[in-house]
Amino acid sequence: MSATTTPRTTVTEREARQVAEAAREQDWRKPSFAKELFLGRFRLDLIHPHPLPDAESVRRGEEFLSRLRAFCESTIDSARIEREARIPDEVVAGLKELGALGMKIDPKYGGLGLTQLYYNKALALVGSASPAVGALLSAHQSIGVPQPLKMFGTQEQKDAFLPRCARTDISAFLLTEPDVGSDPARLATTAVPDGDDYVLDGVKLWTTNGVVADLLVVMARVPASEGHKGGITAFVVEAGSEGITVEHRNAFMGLRGIENGVTRFHQVRVPAANRIGPEGAGLKIALTTLNTGRLSLPAMCAGAGKWCLKIAREWAAEREQWGKPVALHEAVGSKISFIAATTFALEAVLDLSSQMADEDRNDIRIEAALAKLYGSEMAWLMADELVQIRGGRGYETAESLGARGERSVPAEQILRDLRINRIFEGSTEIMHLLIAREAVDAHLSVAGDLIDPDKSLSDKARAGANAGVFYAKWLPKLVAGPGQLPSAYNEFKHGVDLSGHLRYVERHARKLARSTFYAMSRWQGRMETKQGFLGRIVDIGAELFAMSAACVRAERLRGEGEHGREAYQLADAFCRQARIRVEELFARLWTNTDDLDRKVVKGVLGGAYTWLEEGIVDPSGEGPWIADATPGPSQRENARHPYGA
Repeated sequence: MSATTTPRTTVTEREARQVAEAAREQDWRKPSFAKELFLGRFRLDLIHPHPLPDAESVRRGEEFLSRLRAFCESTIDSARIEREARIPDEVVAGLKELGALGMKIDPKYGGLGLTQLYYNKALALVGSASPAVGALLSAHQSIGVPQPLKMFGTQEQKDAFLPRCARTDISAFLLTEPDVGSDPARLATTAVPDGDDYVLDGVKLWTTNGVVADLLVVMARVPASEGHKGGITAFVVEAGSEGITVEHRNAFMGLRGIENGVTRFHQVRVPAANRIGPEGAGLKIALTTLNTGRLSLPAMCAGAGKWCLKIAREWAAEREQWGKPVALHEAVGSKISFIAATTFALEAVLDLSSQMADEDRNDIRIEAALAKLYGSEMAWLMADELVQIRGGRGYETAESLGARGERSVPAEQILRDLRINRIFEGSTEIMHLLIAREAVDAHLSVAGDLIDPDKSLSDKARAGANAGVFYAKWLPKLVAGPGQLPSAYNEFKHGVDLSGHLRYVERHARKLARSTFYAMSRWQGRMETKQGFLGRIVDIGAELFAMSAACVRAERLRGEGEHGREAYQLADAFCRQARIRVEELFARLWTNTDDLDRKVVKGVLGGAYTWLEEGIVDPSGEGPWIADATPGPSQRENARHPYGA
């Protein structure tokens, strides 16, 4: 193959935004706690009392978790997966026999029909045994073939593919390309109509499960033509089809057992019957699928937090320094408190979001995105603190620890394994922008034309009138609220007083909305370029959401008589820690180095500071920054190897 870099598809910033905007769900047909929170309205009634699963789903879920736990303990050897960088065939065969491939698939198609709540509990459990196995199951069911077919597939497609996905076939989701990440407007893979088929050509990168998959969900661009609307479109593709080559199995710093690769399509024929939804609906299908699919990552993050807490507790009680256990030294104890309180909050956010997804009474697109963002960031911090608590043993590999006679604790491995979650399924930076767009949707709905340069003066005048009516009603409500009443939320007083934290959330939700409005009035059309500001707005919302979930979960556990006193203590500790972070974020909304940073970046890119790079050697290899992805036949041996083959 040529060593030259593929010519890039040129798309303007505005065109890219238009593609992303067209893929959004435009309407809010159901209430959303998080959306209301960003608008300054603390709708505690939407999450309290905490929604509960029905007895039958609990029975089925707990029965499966019991079988899955036994399997994890007896069959999954995490150390072997780490050592061999592959999940053994017998593990995958066992998962298939358990029905773990079809946890969320309806029983009429051979699946288990678990709720989102218990699906996530299962992922947390199996992910604690091996994050690579958790990633395998998550990629298969959360973003692979089952979920988009469940939501958008025809009955014929469900009948044909869901039984396979439930018991035998592993699926993968293929969107990313060598030069296309979170900017799908430049998607280069094509699907050209040809009779009753489409012909696929292109290259996909970072295809989790793609090396071993039997079925693929592929996003490709259909060119517009007579009878074809065109646009980015989703297809179910047989992974063993002629013309598909897995050209490389990628290796990473963590998740060493995942089967992630580079897949080339050359003149691959796909029946039109395998198209999911209409032409041009591919991105909308992907984003809608991710609304609940994103909950799989925070599930495994919550599980990681539980493991970090267990190891921190056991080690910090055993290890002594200066005459007492290290846990009793404040510098270490504060880290353990952070891990315990944050784990409680992550599980609270996860369980609340999952149960709301099951009930389908609320729109949880922001809640799921916040859970992914917050879970991935906080789990990474918890793992980092665990390594610090363990000291040199935290940096040493589990294999080395075991070889010299100590307990083989894979602390450094979990740090490596968790790192990808800040990038997977929308990086933290992209999640900030995605959530911010949804959070300001109400503003753009009434005032968007005011800041749109393409709108006419009459459109702007009409938007101005509508905005005036909206803000005349909305702004006065941000001045005062229940958070200023000492008696508000008193039902959350039981030994430990959580009512003050909920009053804090209510007050600061209004402050958050006022800050957003002020920023929009100040920057108007330039608001979307203020990514530092928007990121902090979202992070404040995430903290307030987590505080709310933690308090509601504590009250639920108290009402059930299950660890209520301890839950209140953990919720109180978490909220006090979160309030410190919120205050810092609010301060940084207006006092920051964003403008200076932009100047420095321009200097870096312009070569003004190259002298600063002197005095080193660069051990990087030769080659282009982005690999060639020119369509055409593969020149490499097929690295595809399905499990058991």
